[in-house]
Amino acid sequence: MSNAGAIDHVAIAVRSLEDAGRLFGEVLGGTFVDGGDDEKLQIRTAQFLLPPGVKIELMQPIDETSYLHAFIEKHGEGFHHMTTFFEDLAALVPELDDAGFSTVDSDFADSGWYETFVRPSAGFGTLMQMVQTDKDWTTPHDHITFGDVIAGRAIWDGPATKLRVNNG
Repeated sequence: MSNAGAIDHVAIAVRSLEDAGRLFGEVLGGTFVDGGDDEKLQIRTAQFLLPPGVKIELMQPIDETSYLHAFIEKHGEGFHHMTTFFEDLAALVPELDDAGFSTVDSDFADSGWYETFVRPSAGFGTLMQMVQTDKDWTTPHDHITFGDVIAGRAIWDGPATKLRVNNG
């Protein structure tokens, strides 16, 4: 049986990343870690590390075509998913499936970020993202700020973020 590593983060669906960032960053003392736009999923995310080491990922839909927009319309703002690290995700997926906890959207294309999900219907109401990665996800990004994320200047490029190239 595969053993879980650390819980990386809890993700919260929000309508306003800026407002939620004020709560988790300014009021609760969280440190901005990373974030940006995922153009494929049409979402904007920001991660904050709260003392003493709990990470929160805020997720905002970029437009009305995003699955997250539909999620918020149906369920309201709030808990979206939990992400946990594992050492051998390729071994975990068949274990989960064989135990009746079917996995979906397994992706082993990027060696820096393997992932699979257990649907809420199989995860007792919780969308669970299981990940295998070699990246440190707790160190704040060295050249992307929360302001860059809010302004749409940061994008996800695989398992990393970068600033958009200004074509103007």
